Amino acid sequence: MNSDSAEANSATDLPIEPPMVDLHIGTHDRGFYNGFSRAVAIPAKIIVSLIIMWAIFFPVRAMETLQVANSTIIASFSGWYVYLVAVLIVVCAALALWPATGRLRLGGPDESPEFSRFSWVSMLFGAGIGIGMLTYSTGEPLAHFANNPDIIRGEVAALSAEAVRPAYMWTFLHWGFGAWCTYALVGLAIAYVSHRRDLPLTIRSSLTPLFGKAMSGVFGHVVDIVAVVATILGVAVTMGLGVQQFVSGLHRIGFGEWLLGADGAATPLAIVAALLILVGASTLSALSGVGRGIKWLSNINMVLSVALLALFAVAGSGLYGLQLLGVGIWDYVVTLPVNSLTLFEASEAGGALTQWQLDWSVFYWAWWIAFAPFVGMFIARISRGRTIREYVLGVALVPSVMCFVWMAFVGGTAIDLELNGSAGGAIIGTNISDQLYATLAVLLDPALAIVVSGLVVVLLMTYLVTSADSAILIVNTINGAGDDEGSRRYHIIFWGLALAFVVGSMLILGGIDAIRITMIIGALPFSIVVLAMAVAIIKAVAYDLLRQRHGIPTTALGCEEWDGKVSSN
Repeated sequence: MNSDSAEANSATDLPIEPPMVDLHIGTHDRGFYNGFSRAVAIPAKIIVSLIIMWAIFFPVRAMETLQVANSTIIASFSGWYVYLVAVLIVVCAALALWPATGRLRLGGPDESPEFSRFSWVSMLFGAGIGIGMLTYSTGEPLAHFANNPDIIRGEVAALSAEAVRPAYMWTFLHWGFGAWCTYALVGLAIAYVSHRRDLPLTIRSSLTPLFGKAMSGVFGHVVDIVAVVATILGVAVTMGLGVQQFVSGLHRIGFGEWLLGADGAATPLAIVAALLILVGASTLSALSGVGRGIKWLSNINMVLSVALLALFAVAGSGLYGLQLLGVGIWDYVVTLPVNSLTLFEASEAGGALTQWQLDWSVFYWAWWIAFAPFVGMFIARISRGRTIREYVLGVALVPSVMCFVWMAFVGGTAIDLELNGSAGGAIIGTNISDQLYATLAVLLDPALAIVVSGLVVVLLMTYLVTSADSAILIVNTINGAGDDEGSRRYHIIFWGLALAFVVGSMLILGGIDAIRITMIIGALPFSIVVLAMAVAIIKAVAYDLLRQRHGIPTTALGCEEWDGKVSSN
């Protein structure tokens, strides 16, 4: 049954209309854009191309503009980002824990999941946060070990044993439910209408419970364009971090001094070489599709991650890591409501607390929001057949705990080596992209450290390839009106090159800070879409529960088989 027939049935005094199960998105039927919505694909390509040309041809002006925009937007909208993420956590928890909503399935009533739980979790983890975790597993606990709100207030001393506990409380806040509930909410809003109502797998479809057929037109095109641009910018941050750490790893295992400059950052030549390798491999993987390249790379990621984590648990500070994990989770849970809603005042500690929050919490919330259309679309694509409760708990809880474990054991080992004097400042004193390798160099014999660093380089490469090829496929899915099948070869190549140019030009222009600023700016318009998606999924679920009470179908298949009768309940 399509939306027209649903409207016609309203005349028969139905208690509530059946859901909208048809959303027309115009696509081209021939030529280069065959199967694509040109109204989305062409403007998105133009916007991304203009960003690249701006960074390449006007680098000084671009960096000045980015810095001014960053200070203005972050200062003006920091509260918006903080409160929005808090709302997303509450909505996800309510949908999962409320018995009636938790039982609703993303698909037909008896539909089985497409992927096994292991492959599903592996793909969630690899596409969502693997690269950032490798960089920040040591980088963030060490950064907060040296400077966090308690240190700024003078309550504990920097680099002291007392600074470790608040360091992990803030680390877990940034890598816990805030990140994964943002992804989960976006993915759920898309998956619900796509898998239950057979609407196209696009961002705009998630807003049909609010705006109906209006999402077929210009409004829907704008939503998808914003999502594509946000995806490219969000993935660019992750790729930028990964490229820098990849180059640092190659330097550690002996690929030459030419890789790093005097400041320890990757040289322009090293950046170009790394991008040629990584984006080339990711483009080839994207051409093979989700079921082949991405699935197998994700499984490899998981195996290598577990092996590396086991090494830190056994050879590193395993018992100390367990202690940090337990105390950190406790502190995180009991302080989650307060920390999720706290905005530091500019008058506190001479503005240092506000700046700390802008540099860390607000940056992360913007990063997760910018990353959400990519990760959310990808999660929606691989989650058909799961219940809302299984989906939310799987997406929000399992990866959060995995991040906590990883940062407790890996970051805890680095902190322990600094506290007991073994490192002598060699870990905390190096660049964030090199801190994981520096930890291995202190922890292991030199020959073994090189071998394990090589393993990290391989793991990082597979994470980079998985994230990039997933993003390319998701962008093409949005441009293709939800169709992820068929010939997308030339468009895959375009977006692979575009991603490489965005990362390369921004890294050479101003380092990772330039990419971060660009991403935060790009996240702002999509944050409005995310709030609308939260309202839309609540409305969709509530209305479907009412339909169930009256015997009115809630899925596309149910609408096709429905005889038009309602129950007397």
